[in-house]
Amino acid sequence: MFQAIVRFAVTKKLFVGLTTLFLLAGGIYAMLTLPVDAVPDITNNQVQIVTVSPTLAPQEVEQLITFPIEVAMSNIMNVEEIRSVSRFGLSVVTVVFKESVPILDARQLINEQIRTVAGEIPPELGMPEMMPITTGLGEIYQYTLDVAPGYEDKYDAMELRTIQDWIVKRQLSGIPGIVEINSFGGYLKQYEVAVDPDALYALNITISDVFEALSRNNQNTGGSYIEKRNRAYYIRSEGMIASLHDIEKIVVDNRGGIPVHIKDVGTVQFGSAKRFGAMTRDGRGECVGSIAMMLKGANANIVTQELESRVAKIQKMLPEGVSISPYLNRSELVSRNISTVIRNLIEGAIIVFLVLIVFLGNVRAGLIVASVIPLAMLFAFILMRLFGVSANLMSLGAIDFGIVVDGSIVIVEGVLAHIYSKSFLGKTLSRQQMDEQIVAGAGGVVRSATFAVLIILIVFFPILTLTGIEGKYFTPMAKTLVFCIIGALLLSLTYVPMMASLFLKRHIRANRTFADRFFSWLNKIYQRCLRICLHFNWATVCIAFVALVGSLMLFTRLGAEFIPTLDEGDFAMQMTLPAGSSLTRSVELSEKAEKTLLENFPEIRHVVAKIGTAEVPTDPMAVEDADVMIVMKPFKEWTSASSRAEMVEKMKAALDTIQGAEFNFSQPIQLRFNELMTGAKADIAVKLYGEDMAELYTKAKEAARHVENIPGASDVLVEQAMGLPQLVVEYDRAKIARYGMNIEELNTIIRTAYAGETAGTVFENERRFDLVVRLDQDKVKDLNLDRLFVRTADGVQIPVSEVASIDLVNGPLQINRDATKRRVVIGVNVRNADIQQVVANIRQTLEQNVKLKPGYYFEYGGQFENLQNAIRTLTVVIPVALMLILLLLFFAFKSVTYTLVVFSTVPLSLIGGVLALWLRGLPFSISAGVGFIALFGVAVLNGILMINHFNDLRDRSPYRLSTMRIIRRGTPHLLRPVFLTGLVASQGFVPMAIATSAGAEVQRPLATVVIGGLIVSTILTLLIIPVFYKLVGTAPTLRRKPMVKKLFPFLVLQGLLLLPSPGAAQQTVTLDEAVETALKNHPRLRSAEAAIERTRAMHGESWELSPTSVEYAWGQLNGITHNDRQVTVTQSLGSLITPFYKNALVRRQEATGTYYRELVGKEITAEVKRAWVYYLYTRQLCDLYRDQNRLAGELLRTGELRYAQRDISQLERNMTATLAADMKNKLFQAQEEHKTAAARLQWACYADTPLLPADTLLTQWPVDPAATGLSDAYRGYFNSLAEESTAKIKVERSRFFPELSAGYIHQNILPDKGLNAWTVGASFPIFFNTQRSRIRQAKIDAYIADNEAKANIRTLENKLSELQATLRRYGESIRYYTSSALPEAEALVRSATLQLQGSETGIPEFVQSINSALEIRRGFAEALYLYNVAVLEYELYR
Repeated sequence: MFQAIVRFAVTKKLFVGLTTLFLLAGGIYAMLTLPVDAVPDITNNQVQIVTVSPTLAPQEVEQLITFPIEVAMSNIMNVEEIRSVSRFGLSVVTVVFKESVPILDARQLINEQIRTVAGEIPPELGMPEMMPITTGLGEIYQYTLDVAPGYEDKYDAMELRTIQDWIVKRQLSGIPGIVEINSFGGYLKQYEVAVDPDALYALNITISDVFEALSRNNQNTGGSYIEKRNRAYYIRSEGMIASLHDIEKIVVDNRGGIPVHIKDVGTVQFGSAKRFGAMTRDGRGECVGSIAMMLKGANANIVTQELESRVAKIQKMLPEGVSISPYLNRSELVSRNISTVIRNLIEGAIIVFLVLIVFLGNVRAGLIVASVIPLAMLFAFILMRLFGVSANLMSLGAIDFGIVVDGSIVIVEGVLAHIYSKSFLGKTLSRQQMDEQIVAGAGGVVRSATFAVLIILIVFFPILTLTGIEGKYFTPMAKTLVFCIIGALLLSLTYVPMMASLFLKRHIRANRTFADRFFSWLNKIYQRCLRICLHFNWATVCIAFVALVGSLMLFTRLGAEFIPTLDEGDFAMQMTLPAGSSLTRSVELSEKAEKTLLENFPEIRHVVAKIGTAEVPTDPMAVEDADVMIVMKPFKEWTSASSRAEMVEKMKAALDTIQGAEFNFSQPIQLRFNELMTGAKADIAVKLYGEDMAELYTKAKEAARHVENIPGASDVLVEQAMGLPQLVVEYDRAKIARYGMNIEELNTIIRTAYAGETAGTVFENERRFDLVVRLDQDKVKDLNLDRLFVRTADGVQIPVSEVASIDLVNGPLQINRDATKRRVVIGVNVRNADIQQVVANIRQTLEQNVKLKPGYYFEYGGQFENLQNAIRTLTVVIPVALMLILLLLFFAFKSVTYTLVVFSTVPLSLIGGVLALWLRGLPFSISAGVGFIALFGVAVLNGILMINHFNDLRDRSPYRLSTMRIIRRGTPHLLRPVFLTGLVASQGFVPMAIATSAGAEVQRPLATVVIGGLIVSTILTLLIIPVFYKLVGTAPTLRRKPMVKKLFPFLVLQGLLLLPSPGAAQQTVTLDEAVETALKNHPRLRSAEAAIERTRAMHGESWELSPTSVEYAWGQLNGITHNDRQVTVTQSLGSLITPFYKNALVRRQEATGTYYRELVGKEITAEVKRAWVYYLYTRQLCDLYRDQNRLAGELLRTGELRYAQRDISQLERNMTATLAADMKNKLFQAQEEHKTAAARLQWACYADTPLLPADTLLTQWPVDPAATGLSDAYRGYFNSLAEESTAKIKVERSRFFPELSAGYIHQNILPDKGLNAWTVGASFPIFFNTQRSRIRQAKIDAYIADNEAKANIRTLENKLSELQATLRRYGESIRYYTSSALPEAEALVRSATLQLQGSETGIPEFVQSINSALEIRRGFAEALYLYNVAVLEYELYR
């Protein structure tokens, strides 16, 4: 098939050429219109719900707002996580959905739940709202409004905020792709009535009267219209407030005809809302700014360009002296990253092109292969646009043109090798001959090249299954690379052969080029090395294996991190003040920090601090916290530091002079990602869960002190959770009741007086501002209840202090919840260390040093959590990729042997990848993991080429070639393509590996792995594959040689003798370990457990519903025609009582099964111990007979000597020979019995390998004299069987109860249609004989079961009594042997031996002594064995 495609491309050149032109045009269009961004958007699928309630403390926000919202959201499907922040006046609940849920569907579900929960939250406390659809990449454009010199007095912070909200924001909000313009800083303008408390008291007016007067005197209405003289006149009244003067004239009360105006009780002025945030820039004081937030999924490049053009238009609309000054523009980061990618791609393409030109030895062939690079890239751009893949650092950053053109290199090299063979040298081929030779040359290698490219493709497909952050990071990369390789494969099958037939020279001349000379020299070195490896083939394999093991051991020392941190070019600094600090203090310190940084570091362009919460509070910070954006100049202009880490340290050192604040450094996008995804602005989030906030905060502070001492852990910061000073107003309910008041009225007065209460809206044309009533702040700077008055039920004004008191307490600053549990986060950033090791050290340190109360525990999140999830995913993805490689290799070779030979290149490629990471000091990251996946595919390519070439040589030869001859013929031709594919693929990654510009951090580990792996893999492939091929091919050849054929059985026997003996594979275990192994592996115990599970499954049979009955009737049913219809559906529900008794029966059967499982466990334990004792007994017999055999051998030698000296007779000589033979036979029998015992022990433990007891001495086992009764397991099992029968009686009795049924009837009885009816029925048993018989049988069965249980228990109790007697009998025998018999036997053997040596005794007497001692020792061993067996049986039953 592949050869046919090549033939078609060569013969249909015009069609292929036109298709290439269309590809060129479409690719250029797709490239120009492709979405561009800096990095993939890894924000999870989340929706934020914000409720603003300016008057509530964190405790009330949690109780009244956050908790009801969390409960409502927990009922939504496909929710992965719910976390919340409750702080003063603000509740933020973040709901994270699964990635498969569309964001609009998720928001719809949230919106429905918000409508439900809104009724549980009082209206005055605020309304939950969803935040805009944005992500961590959403903050694409940030700016401030600057005032020109000389205009400072004209535009204050309030006026600038008004310009921002009503001019700039409105103009920017209409841009496609912009979801929110989030204003920050300044003062929100209000029309304020500052009430004088003294005037209120003097005029006997309350603040509620003022509020009511303002509300009633600020409205317009209409009176429809009137007709007069053919015209309609519309009626409209104007009562809306238009100015401060209008407010002053509003009447509050009328005293004796004298009106009391608003101006009489207070001052009417422009005020501002209570601020929970501010903004400063470059140390010049407060400013007003905004953040443009992009819609999720929008094109950042286009949106940024539109923003810049719209800002240029708005500049002309602004008042004189005001301008928009951007300080953070995403397009700059996009430009830096994309320029890095483009530069790496261009440099990689140039390197690949030069390598091809130099080493192919043919400039035209090199140009043909190099031309595939841009065409494949354009093909990838087309598919990227079709599949919605944006151009960013990850999607374009991993493209290696060396890998892309591997298939083209193989095909062009095959063509060149074919047409430059000896048969065509010096000839000039015609066009038709050239076409035929191109088809022949490419056809010989096209199958290998295609399968190799397909394997490279296949290993990338598992990456497409990655989910979560790693999926969002690396799926675009895999898609782009797959698109590019597919394009290159199609081009190599069509475009490359067509161009080769057109542009390669048809006059074949043998000109030795530099490449020829180089490969000739390299081939000499290669052949010399190969001969050594083939000569010492097993040594070569062992060295490769040792290198692989060494690399795996080195891998464990690399460390790990999630994804290398991307250099964004700018810094994000978090400034944290002590809890309870004021906004004024935060502004003061931020100005000081900005001045310090700008004065000490000329590399800084701007420093902008965002303090507290913005208008749209997607980031719920307190006024004690600030996010400081440090906008840097390009790295080449830095003079204060040579690296980012050094710059951070110097900045921290410069800021140490500022007292009262802590500073932590990160990067803008990284900070936003961490916060949105984990709720913590740090690399590692150590989360402490518990109930009491004070206890949580105390333990978190203690833990932070320990974490600070861990190497690599920096910026350790405990989130502010406690320390908010609160003035708590406590009411005296008795006095409130006495004066006839209520708490709602008092709360309204306090809220209005200090926080302010909105009494209406004032319009300035299109602009609208709140009309707010509050006390004059100059006169009530302190919370003085004596100056607040409330009217009693009698109309008398009394101070609020009469019914309330004030206490100063410290409460929670904010309450964080995760999965509906309170938690405090310790944020830790990681520097100069890998994150996995830092977390391991933190975990160990906290477990050793921090003692927590019950219910309190630590969890670890942030990037560490992402790393763990990614590693779990890779442990599945990488084996899948390897299995796919194996499968495709098998399809290619149709041989398991050759598949495994080629697959051996995969583990060998690990050596170079791990070594390269270690040499460069890079930890293992997900980037490196993806590099290993890519490496596996490329490494297999060379193996396929070599094996296919060897097999082709063998198949094309007219006579059978030996394996060594195939290798000698094939390897010189394979050196160039294998070397080129490896060199080109590795060199294409060199620019990424050595790049230092923006975005290179993510590409560096991937490129390092591929370069190192390919270099080592190429070398090892050239050497190891021939060695394996020789080993595979030599084994059957040896068998066919005559001499070897004769010697083959002996060789096999020798090989078997050299195999490890069974003892070498034995596993030494203790008795407890043997029992544990048996309990884990024994099928009886598994069956018992399965029987329990089967019994539990019977709960589902308790309620047995009979099949539903459906009947259809037609004809004349109940009408006057014959066209009636009736449908009846009936369902019997059965008895309502029987299922309960069936469930009780099943529970009793479960208890029986549990007892039975316990009995099985006891029996298995006894069986293992019995086998153990038997093993030790046979071992002791072997030792005994071995000693006796030694004595008999010595006696035989002594007898032969004496017989030769004529000291003994022939009879005595025969007696010694008989004794020696008898002892030898007994030793053999004992050894065989010992082998049987070993097999029995292995079988009893159900072990895969033979077991060797750690204790080989047979000893007397102890018995507990106190335990004399029958085991509870046996007694419970027999009693449970009897109780099962009793439960069956209850089941049968329950069948006397009636059974219920329900039904539905639908009738059409003409002329009436749609007649519906419901039926309910009950069936009562009338004939009881059958059921009574069953009950009688059940009672008899219960009686039998009860008797059998008692009999079995009695039998076992008798058995125990017999065993006790047996133990006493054997125990007495053991005492006899140990006290007298064994010492006597020892003395007997010793004295007999001495007398025999001195010729003081004869042979018969010595033999008799030896036999007597043997019987005593054997009797002792047998008594000990029988005693232990009795002990085991006794333990089994008691």
